[in-house]
Amino acid sequence: MTDPAAPAAAAAPLSPPRPWALLAELTHACPLHCPYCSNPLELERRSRELSEAQWGDVLRQAAAMGVVNTHLSGGEPLLRADLEGIVAAAEGAGIYTQLVTSGVGLDERRLTALREAGLRSVQLSVQHADAAANDRVAGRPSSFAAKERAAALVRRAGLPLGLNVVLHRDNLDAVDALIDLGEAWGVDRVELANAQFYGWGLLNRAALMPTRDQLARARETVERRRERLAGRIDLVWVVPDYFDGVAKPCMGGWGAVSLTVAPDGTALPCPAAASLPDLDPPNVRDHPLDWIWDHSPAFGRFRGTAWMTGPCGGCPRREEDFGGCRCQAYALTGDAARTDPACALSPDHHLVRALAEADTGAGADAGTGGESPPYVYRRPGEVGAR
Repeated sequence: MTDPAAPAAAAAPLSPPRPWALLAELTHACPLHCPYCSNPLELERRSRELSEAQWGDVLRQAAAMGVVNTHLSGGEPLLRADLEGIVAAAEGAGIYTQLVTSGVGLDERRLTALREAGLRSVQLSVQHADAAANDRVAGRPSSFAAKERAAALVRRAGLPLGLNVVLHRDNLDAVDALIDLGEAWGVDRVELANAQFYGWGLLNRAALMPTRDQLARARETVERRRERLAGRIDLVWVVPDYFDGVAKPCMGGWGAVSLTVAPDGTALPCPAAASLPDLDPPNVRDHPLDWIWDHSPAFGRFRGTAWMTGPCGGCPRREEDFGGCRCQAYALTGDAARTDPACALSPDHHLVRALAEADTGAGADAGTGGESPPYVYRRPGEVGAR
């Protein structure tokens, strides 16, 4: 018999919502070695990547399910010699394509071929507004110059161009200069994404963690520049996880609006979900995409709110933040079903608070956060020859 005094748990949806977005991780290979990279520590070898034909099939299945937008990402998708064919398959299926790239290796011939295949927009990553600092974070000489050339090519081609910057201790004080860089390069959008700690980013958390003062100054800068750039450049500020006491919804809800397909065909509710133990994610080589979305245990595991425990179960925000990030909950507590410690109501919030309060380190100064540990760069050579 149901206890009438017990709080009513929200039932899982009878029919999952339809996804509208697909993150297509075409490869883990990359010419850069960014220490904040969210790719898993065990990078997938190129010999295990889906073929052009398999990606085409995935994209057609995704379109039939309602997907209208895909980010072609990695790693570095330009390292796929068959990228044009994958873009053409997405265009043929009616899916809008955005290339997410470091810009390294993009030349006029390649961009022309991609545009003719149906590429709709480009998102260019930048590590810092200063060339030397950019190259140091990226772990590759002359990468800033390659990005500058790529930005000019994209603008000349008439494609929408966005700038993506992962913010952390080493570049938060350069937010003004990074926005200036976006203006100078003629971008339509600047996404300032405070680092999230998954994969290599989690490994480098101590080196990347900003100070509260840095975040406060950067936030003020963004608000000031938004007023000046209104109607010309869209400034997006992705809030940090560890400082505000509010959990962010995981990808708009686990298995609610988007899915990720990894280079080897593993299908995931979010890019970092491969880190969760016992998830047993399905693979597009073995199952149709609609079955994966509708019926696989991995996609249903944290969908909706019925699974929630602790403060999430009775929280009025449970339909807004969905308990926060499952991957972060696991990374910090070892239990993916616990309330995200980023939430101030979480019984584990002290874990996040301790990390945030330790961000300055001994003897840190107010401007830079003091000395931080050296980077552990994303290992080169892990995803080499086929």
